[in-house]
Formats: sequence, structure tokens, C-alpha cells
Amino acid sequence: MIEAEVEIPGIGAQAYFYRPDGVADFPGVLFLTDIWGPRPANIGMAKRLAEKGFAVLLPNVVHRYAPIQPAGLETDDADENSKRLGKLFQVLTPSQMVDDGKAYVDFLLAQKGVKQGKIGAVGYCFMGQMAVRIAAAVPDKVAAAASFHGGFLVTDKPDSPHRILAPITARLYFGHAVEDSSATPEHVATLEQALRDWHGAFQSEVYDGARHGWTTPGRGVYNELQAERAFEKLIELFDATLKD
Repeated sequence: MIEAEVEIPGIGAQAYFYRPDGVADFPGVLFLTDIWGPRPANIGMAKRLAEKGFAVLLPNVVHRYAPIQPAGLETDDADENSKRLGKLFQVLTPSQMVDDGKAYVDFLLAQKGVKQGKIGAVGYCFMGQMAVRIAAAVPDKVAAAASFHGGFLVTDKPDSPHRILAPITARLYFGHAVEDSSATPEHVATLEQALRDWHGAFQSEVYDGARHGWTTPGRGVYNELQAERAFEKLIELFDATLKD
């Protein structure tokens, strides 16, 4: 596998790039980590995705807060984590998600060994909405977007993700957690109604017994069985939309 540490021009965000070795061009995938940023667990997830035949860009989505930390931004101190979350939520606004997302997509498509055309995007936790926002901002460049245990997909703001679906041409997938305060059953129901009104291709489902953050190995909420199911769903989505 080809691995590289890169920097995104214009915004100065660090990123990791992974793709299979060889002369072929591979479909591009933008991998948006949860709010705690890149760390060994989700780097492993991105590499595993690349091994399935994709060129994967994993950027430091919280680059405005801090550079990449070896173990991510989450600590063992609950109070400190709470303080950090408050700041992290503030440093990546919807408009910044779009601006950064455009830079990530353009950079990914410019890399050697990346298939031209459209890419896929997947976001976890707070970044689930970022995948949706990117799909809406550059519909000509995104063929599929997925959100796993995504939060704040439904808010009362005019730019709530469920209100910006109209421009999207991508196929969408939403995998929701149970007992998630940022994606309650009421939020999910509202999102699904908006998706039906949108009339695009989508799937939305709740993962039984899977709590918020269940996809990332090493976390207390990690659910291996449901994490494997989520990975299979992701590969199914990207195989269907990005590969000939």
C-alpha cells in the first residue's frame, strides 16, 4: 500500500493518504474522522478501506483547533473532554465544513492514482453532517456520502443538513446509534421524511444495540459485530457508486 503524509493547500490541514500499490487509478474516498481527530484506531479504519480498492484521504478535520496528535484529542479526564468538545464544536462551522470539504475533494482528485470523476465521502459522529454538506456543495464531484452515528443532522437552523438535500445527486447512507442525544428517534424520523421528500437514493437505519461511537475500535462503546456490519454497508455503497 502507498502511504503518505500530506498537507492540503490553502487551508494548511495535515492529512494522510492511502491507496493500493499499482498503476491503476482507484476511486477516491474522503474519510472524515469523528471530532477527536486522526488517531491509530480510525487510521486503521481508513487503511482497511483502502485495501478494498480505494484511494483514501483522511484529513485532520479539526486542524483549526490543533495539529494531529498521536493519540487524538480525547483524554482520560471527563471534565477536560467536555471543555474541549465545547471548543471543537465552535471551530468548525457549517460554512467552514463546506470550504474545507471542497479543498479536500479537489486535493484528492488531483492525486496520482485517483480515478477522475466523482468521489465518495464518509463522516463519523460530528462529521456525519460534513459528508452531507460536501455532497450538497459539490454535487458534481460526490457520488456517495455516508454518515455513521452522525449528530446534528436535524437542527432548527436554516442550514440544518436535513434542509439542504435538494442539490445532492449522491446516493446517501445513514447508520444511526441508539440512545444518541444528538440523533434522537424524533430527529431520525424528521431526517427520513426529508429524505423521502428529496426523492433521491438513500438508506437510513438504526443499529440495534449500538451506542454513539460504536464503529471505532478501542472506545468503550465499540461494538465489533455492528462495526463490521457498518463497514460492509460502506463497502457496498462505494462499490455500487464508485466502481465500474
